[in-house]
Amino acid sequence: MATLRKQYAVARPVYSEDSFAEDHEKVYRVRKTMLDHLREYVTCDSKRAKKAVLSLLPIIGWMRIYRVKEWLLGDVVSGISTGLVAIMQGLAFSLLASLPPSYGLYTAFFPMLTYFFLGTSRHISVGSFPVLSLMIGAVVTRLVPDDGPSANFPGFKGLNMTQQRVLVASSVTFLTGIFQLAMGLLQVGFIVVYLSDTLVSGFTTAAAVHILVSQLKFVLGLVVPGISGPLALIYTLEKIFVQITSTNICDLVMSIIIMVIVFIVKEMNDMYKAKLPVPIPIEVIMTVIACGTSYGLNFKERYGIDVVGKMVSGYEAPIAPDMDVFKDSAVEAFPIAIVGFAVAFSVAKVYSIKHDYTIDGNQELIAFGVSNIFGASFRSFAASTALSRSAVQESSGGRTQIAGLISAMMAMIVTVAIGFLLEPLPTSVLGALVIVNLKGMLMQCREIPYLWRRDKPECVVWVATCLGAIFLGLDIGLAVGLGVELLTVIFRTQFPRCSVLANIPGTDLYRDRKDYLNIVEPAGVKIFRIPSPIFFANIEFFKDKLVEAVGFNPTRVLRKRNKALRKIEKLLQTNSDDVTEKGLRNLFSQPTDDADMNMKEMDLPVDLKDLPFRVDWNAELAGNIGVPRVDIHSLILDFSAVSFLDISALKGLKMVLKDFIRIDVDVYIVSCDVYILEKLHSCMFFDDDIQTSIFFPTLHDATLHVLEKHEGKIKSTVLKDTRF
Repeated sequence: MATLRKQYAVARPVYSEDSFAEDHEKVYRVRKTMLDHLREYVTCDSKRAKKAVLSLLPIIGWMRIYRVKEWLLGDVVSGISTGLVAIMQGLAFSLLASLPPSYGLYTAFFPMLTYFFLGTSRHISVGSFPVLSLMIGAVVTRLVPDDGPSANFPGFKGLNMTQQRVLVASSVTFLTGIFQLAMGLLQVGFIVVYLSDTLVSGFTTAAAVHILVSQLKFVLGLVVPGISGPLALIYTLEKIFVQITSTNICDLVMSIIIMVIVFIVKEMNDMYKAKLPVPIPIEVIMTVIACGTSYGLNFKERYGIDVVGKMVSGYEAPIAPDMDVFKDSAVEAFPIAIVGFAVAFSVAKVYSIKHDYTIDGNQELIAFGVSNIFGASFRSFAASTALSRSAVQESSGGRTQIAGLISAMMAMIVTVAIGFLLEPLPTSVLGALVIVNLKGMLMQCREIPYLWRRDKPECVVWVATCLGAIFLGLDIGLAVGLGVELLTVIFRTQFPRCSVLANIPGTDLYRDRKDYLNIVEPAGVKIFRIPSPIFFANIEFFKDKLVEAVGFNPTRVLRKRNKALRKIEKLLQTNSDDVTEKGLRNLFSQPTDDADMNMKEMDLPVDLKDLPFRVDWNAELAGNIGVPRVDIHSLILDFSAVSFLDISALKGLKMVLKDFIRIDVDVYIVSCDVYILEKLHSCMFFDDDIQTSIFFPTLHDATLHVLEKHEGKIKSTVLKDTRF
């Protein structure tokens, strides 16, 4: 369908950067020094203090605009719905952390209390997250294994296995909170940008595989010790298959039934979410049914299944973290801090855009840091958010974190008053609930064909992160993913797709000459574009691509011309009265003696001032002369996509420009960023050869200038304007 195309016409002079500066006065801004920034940072007044308080306590901002009549009912309904899901997920995800289920309820309660005051997101549900639970569990089983002695830490003396594991989990969580709080105070919330969506997708898919394998022992009713480290997943599968004939049929049948029912109802929730006021809490319903059935039919005694057992009633006194655990788990705590923040921030960003409010990455780091430190003091493990739980909180009418506070209160009620009702709950039910909730993460593998078709480097990042995390462990896998991701960035910047541009006739537009049929390349002009920064790692690539684009090496041309010039000078010295074009051709066909010419002399500009004639190097000479032809008189470099130059690139660029200028090729640079121009001035880039007049504001300005400068020039023979 044809579109309406408006036309415009602009009449203005052809500008270079110098002439543009003459006609248009520029405002020179005074840049702040580091001392000015520091002084501004430490200066405090009433306005700044108020802003700091509002930033540190975001609750003040949204509580002032809270609409009680419109929002309170939705927050209450959302809090109850989210609380039911949070309780079930807390119980289930505690198994991933190798802890008793009751401690999952702590994670659903304590972190939310502090996030309520400090968090900037109004819609995420703070609590346990399966990936973090699994990463915590890896540290727990490494320091307190199922079938071996615990680590020899003084803090473990007098504690049973459960108490040791709780101490390890809380200590790692405390250290995770310290890392997050420190990053928030240092204003490094931007670090999350290095975890791309592709990397996070591959990482969480690998984590889902680990979670699936870790829950098989509960679903099958087997006793499999926890294994951590590289290839832990393979070793775990080996132990499971060795015992597969010992599967508890009751656990397996009950798990399959629950997974099928929960999966079907969840699909119905998605299909009819527009008609349902709140999603059907199928996990809660199945948990209640499983509890009642297990208690009534005495599954534990009759079929020998494992149940939740004794639930901790109430809350215990806070504990201090163990310094030995700090030292031993620092390497694992840092990726836990990064992953927890990255997942929470990405989910929070989705809802902030949807509901039109802002979130602060640095404040989120502070909020989660304080929440994890506070929660770890009361024996909870690392908290973040889960997409499914946050979706329930938002879709069921939640408008603020009052819904989150109500969900935390529900977890408290279960812990204090009715936790004993969950004691007959089979652990296989919790394992089944964990597995069925992995659907979203496991289905992310469908992204692979799409990424392969659209962006192969991104696909490599996804696959490398996923495979690395599956086989080497989540912490090492995350490092592998980051490494591959940075390599792809280096690859894209070090080897960009350079192009030669040409003009779309009748316009001031220039496009890659390979992409269009009706396109014109100005005669004698080569327009070269590099779409990336130029720095030490890609300056040689830039030189090679430029030589490939123009069709000759300016350094080689210069040296060949100097050799030819030396021959001409010898001929003039031996027989100055018989200089003819034929004589020059005969001379050029003789072997060259370069012994008396050093490389420094060969790289000097060709000096033709003392010759009694003008040499046209592009004229047709003897067949074996070997002086490369230069078919262009002007080279235009499009720097519109060059965001910075470092010192190494600046030196290399200067050498390239001088090489072209010495063989009589005019060089122009267009659309150069003003900060790059300032850097060129400050680094003494300009001299007698390279002047500011070669810079033009647009590509069309430079092209028009070149065409006007070389208008009417014609080819000549070897000898012209002979003076004798």
